[in-house]
Amino acid sequence: MSNKTPMVPESEKRLDQLKWEVAEELHLDDDIQERGFENMTTREVGQIGGNMVKKMVAFAEDQMGKGADIKD
Repeated sequence: MSNKTPMVPESEKRLDQLKWEVAEELHLDDDIQERGFENMTTREVGQIGGNMVKKMVAFAEDQMGKGADIKD
């Protein structure tokens, strides 16, 4: 399995939305529209990815606090 393939294929659209949401928060969305993701610097892409992970961890912690079950 490619590391670019989401573990839950249905999540791909939501992950893309999250990527754009984070890029907007970091004021990188205009740069992405002008240059495209493939022409962003490693630092810019890392900022987006790092902030996506922070949001996903916060979401998971919130769900765990609510008693949601984690599936294997």
